[in-house]
Amino acid sequence: MSFPPVRPVIEHLSITTVDLPRAVRFYDAVLAPLGLVRVADYDEPEGASACWGPPGTIPAPEGAIGAAPFWVQLRDGPVSPPPGTHIAFCAPDEAAVAAFHAAGLAAGGTDHGAPGLRPHYGPGYYAAFLKDPDGWRIEAVTFI
Repeated sequence: MSFPPVRPVIEHLSITTVDLPRAVRFYDAVLAPLGLVRVADYDEPEGASACWGPPGTIPAPEGAIGAAPFWVQLRDGPVSPPPGTHIAFCAPDEAAVAAFHAAGLAAGGTDHGAPGLRPHYGPGYYAAFLKDPDGWRIEAVTFI
């Protein structure tokens, strides 16, 4: 089956952390198996931040729209992810899902669902779930 090219729907998404170096180490580790790397670090008045995208990309407006879609920003005070919120990252295959999960556990994340099929989400839905060190729920998913 062939699908037309996908236009990005979300230009970027930003979550918060109380410890940016810890968050950077965590996301560098878990996003690498998914083919994403840190593409920029900023020191902005509202808080330092980092962003990830495919290698060689830079955030808009200097780069392409949607090229660096995931950001983490430092904020004072406790981080309280809203109930039900989670971020699902696309994985190229099952091995990348497993590597995402293992890297997350090694980098200080918490298991929230081991790699495996999730037939209740649909046929071929293969995913792993973690909580990052700030409590954000994240997922890597592919379809087999």
